Amino acid sequence: MPLSSTHSGYLCAPSMTWLIVGLILFFGIHSIEIVRPGTRTAAIRRLGSEGPWKAMYALVSIIGLAMIVYGYGLSRYAPYLLYTPPGAGRHLAMLLMVPVFPLILAAYLPGRIAHALCHPMLIATVLWACAHLLANGNLADVLLFGVFGLWALADIASLSRRPKRSIAGAPAWPWNDLVAVVSGLLVYAAFLLFAHRWLIGVPLLRG
Repeated sequence: MPLSSTHSGYLCAPSMTWLIVGLILFFGIHSIEIVRPGTRTAAIRRLGSEGPWKAMYALVSIIGLAMIVYGYGLSRYAPYLLYTPPGAGRHLAMLLMVPVFPLILAAYLPGRIAHALCHPMLIATVLWACAHLLANGNLADVLLFGVFGLWALADIASLSRRPKRSIAGAPAWPWNDLVAVVSGLLVYAAFLLFAHRWLIGVPLLRG
């Protein structure tokens, strides 16, 4: 639903400014290899070592993430509704979230899951974003979760034309998949019961 002229100024509100600039910083630095594959390797070659690149990457990421968290938190005090989530949206979101934490852990626990899906972390990000868009319809929600989801899809699409880099993780072990699934489901159960309310301020299980 497009913003009316009456509410178009909402995008200029301090909360949205923090959120939008944070998203630009965070996903700008994370999209360098999507837009220009090989930039990281070339920069490290020019700098002489990997350390300065990692330090710059981490600094921009942390600043961007902090601005996202701050701006999104502010936006919750004066939300602008873009759409009303469907009645079953919250339950569908909880269902979509079931595989998210197992997939995140599978990205760092080499096994059949990681081999079959190739990019379990990015798939988890897409599922997480879709789940939250089903349950939330405010402008800040659409910006935050929409950008995360679109970035993950773009990253998946770009990986086929980029140099493959290994992700540091646990050594290969026959039980890695089981550990990822069981541990991931336990983390999800913790979020359902108390962690989401403690971290985000929104309970998932309502009486």
